[in-house]
Amino acid sequence: MKYSEIQALSLEDLKERLQAETSSRQSLLFAHSISPLENPLRIKQNRKVIARLQTELRKRELEGASK
Repeated sequence: MKYSEIQALSLEDLKERLQAETSSRQSLLFAHSISPLENPLRIKQNRKVIARLQTELRKRELEGASK
C-alpha cells in the first residue's frame, strides 16, 4: 500500500486497516514459526505498511492537537 493511498483514507478507515494489518502480521508470524512461508518478505512488507499507517495516524493526531 502506497503512502498516497494511506493519505486518502479517512480516520476510521485508517484505524480499521491498522487493526487488520496487525492481525495479519500476527498470523503471518505464527504461520512462519510453524513452517517457513513461501515468501518471507511478506512479513517485512506488512511491517512497513503498519509503520506507514501508524505514522499517518500520529500525523493527524498532531494536526488535530495544534488546531
